[in-house]
Order: sequence, then C-alpha cells, then structure tokens
Amino acid sequence: MAGRIGAGDDPAYSHGPSSPGPIPAPSPAGTFRDVDEREPRSLLRRRLSRTELILLDVAAALAYTVVVVLPAFGPSPPGPVWAVCLVAAGAGLPVALRRLFPLPVFVLVCTVSVVGAGLGLLGDPLLAAAFAVYPVAVARPRRRREPTVVIGVLSGLLVLVAVVSGPATAGGPGILVAGCALLGCSWTIGRAVRERRAASAVAAERLAERAAAEERLRIARELHDVVSHTLSLIGVKAAVANHVADSRPDEVRDALRVIESTSGQALTEMRHMLGLLRSPESPDEPRPVPGLAGLDALAAGATDAGVTVETTVRGTDGLPGDVARAVYRIVQEAVTNVVRHAAPARCTVLVAATADGVRVEVADDGTRPVRTGHRPGHGLLGMRERVAMHGGTMTAGPRPGGGFTVTAHLPVPAAEGAR
Repeated sequence: MAGRIGAGDDPAYSHGPSSPGPIPAPSPAGTFRDVDEREPRSLLRRRLSRTELILLDVAAALAYTVVVVLPAFGPSPPGPVWAVCLVAAGAGLPVALRRLFPLPVFVLVCTVSVVGAGLGLLGDPLLAAAFAVYPVAVARPRRRREPTVVIGVLSGLLVLVAVVSGPATAGGPGILVAGCALLGCSWTIGRAVRERRAASAVAAERLAERAAAEERLRIARELHDVVSHTLSLIGVKAAVANHVADSRPDEVRDALRVIESTSGQALTEMRHMLGLLRSPESPDEPRPVPGLAGLDALAAGATDAGVTVETTVRGTDGLPGDVARAVYRIVQEAVTNVVRHAAPARCTVLVAATADGVRVEVADDGTRPVRTGHRPGHGLLGMRERVAMHGGTMTAGPRPGGGFTVTAHLPVPAAEGAR
C-alpha cells in the first residue's frame, strides 16, 4: 500500500532488551477450506461402503438360512421341516439387520441359536452369533449396561451350547471350540475397529482445532498490518498537528493530508480483507500487499512521520512473489516500530540477495531510554511468524552504539530464484 506506514506496539523497540526466541509458526496448509473440501468426499465414500456392507449382510443371511434348511430335506433330517425352517430363519435372517440394530439382533440370534441347539436342529449354533457380535463390538454403547448384557448373553450361550449341544452333536467338542474361537475373533476385531475409528475421530478434531488456530493467527497478522500500523501513523501525525496548530498551520495541513490519505488506503485494504473472509469461494485471491516496489512509498510515509529512511535493494530480480511480500511486511513492521518508538531518527533498510535467499536488515539510531520488564509485542511476533513460515531466521535487538536492528534471512530455492 503506497505511502502507508503504521504502527507496531513492541516495547522491545524502545531500545531495551529483546526476546528473540522464536515461536512456533503455523504450517501453510491446514485451513478451514482444506477440512471442508475433504469432508463431502469422505461422507460419500462412507455411505457407499455402508450400503455395500448391508447388501453383503443380506446375502450372508440368506446363504446361512439356506445352508441350515438343506439338511431338513436330506435322508436324515434333524427334525420337522417347519421347525428347521423356523430356527434357520430366526437365527439367520436377523443378521441382515445387524448393522442397523446391533444389540437386538445379537440377542435374538443367540436366543434362537441356543433353542435350536437344544432341540438338535442346528449343527453349528455359534456361526450366526459370531457373525452378529461384530457390529455390537464396533458400535459405541448408548448405555453403560449394554456391555454387561452382551457379555451375559454370550456367556449363557456358551454354557448352554456346551451342555446341550456338545454331547448330542457329532463332533460337538470340535464345533464348540471352533465356534468359541470364531466368536472371540469377531469380538476382538470389532473392538479394534472401534478403537481405530475413535482415534481417527480424535485426530480429525485436532486437525480442525489446528486449522482454526492457524486461521486465527493469519487473521491476527493481517489485522495488525492493516489497523495497528495505520493507526500508529495517524496518531503520530495527529500529535504533530495538535502541537503546531497555533504556530505552524502549514504543517497542520500536511499532517491532515497524510491522515486522510493513510486512512483511505487502510479502509480500502480492510474492505478487501473483509471481502475475502466473507467469500469462501475465493480465499486464495491475492491480497493487495506491495512487494519490493512498495519500499520507496513506505520510506516516504516514514519520512512524513519524522524518520529519515535510506533504502538499498540489491540483486532481488526474480524474487518469488510470496517472498517479496513477506520482505515488504517485515520492513514495514520494523520501520513502523522506529516511527513509534524512536522518532525522530535515521533508519537504513537493506534488502539484498544472497547465495541461497534474501537478507533483510533494518537498523536505526534512535536514542530512546531503555525500558525493562516488557514482553515483545505483536509486531515482533508477527515478523517471527512470517520468517518461520518461509523457513528463515530472524534476530532483533539493541545495537551496541545505540538504536535497534532487525535482521532476517529468507531462503529461496534455486529454481524459484532463477525465475
């Protein structure tokens, strides 16, 4: 934004001790839009998978029923055809609904299987129960007593099958052992799936929380750049106008001109930011952040506020746009703090390409008295976040001979720097 300089609120820029320790920077990825775009596709896949599994359950229920009914039409039927069909239907057909009503289906299948085994109508009374117990293990119980009901029914089934069906059925002990193993495996696998889904839900929730935190940080940085910086310059110029209102009216008009221009530009950028926040369809639309070409206007704005700025830019042709915008914001914040905490002063700005990136240095000769006991403000934190997002390094602190220096290095990959 041409001619705009604004205001940090960093006590460290009072030329006292600084706190240069880096803070964690948000990753570029992981915004709300990322989470929202993935969700519809995930839900679609889940619905399709559930439909297919229900159809598979229906097929398995029909197959089990047919297999149980077939011996009734053989040379040695286990009982009347109608009784075998009734038991087969009661033990097999409910399995088709096991995903919709897990616990009721399991209890019904267990009950019918126990009765069928006691009457000698089922050769393998645990197969249907093993198939029905899986969704019970997967589903989250709605009431605390449900696990107790499941365990009680399962234990009763095993005892009854062992006592009633085991001695009467050929190969009964082997069938009992195999059925118990199948039940145990089905229950164990179901619990494992349940735990995995719970862990995935927790991970998704943490991802959403992280995205929200990163979005808040991004908005906070932009608001600081637009509002705090501009209000600082307006405050400086308003103080000047108030001080010289009677003695130098020409300076008052100049101050009001700067205030009018700066506030208008700030309103324009604020409207643009609010438009981006209200329009999720175009969150990646570039913001009107000047690059290195805006440094001269930045220096002119600082001069209006009483800080003489000397700008030097060397070898930055072809610098990627995102890096150039980050450099501009860093210089803007550093010069802004000179305006707020050290004016009138002289400030030098150096932006120079290096072998692997770009170096930024902003130094001033301000002579404000040292103030201690203050934490670094949002400006320093914002600069460190921007530098860290680009994988760079930054130092900030008082100069030995007086003044303050901010130095940052932003790496630029060779392929990008060559463009």
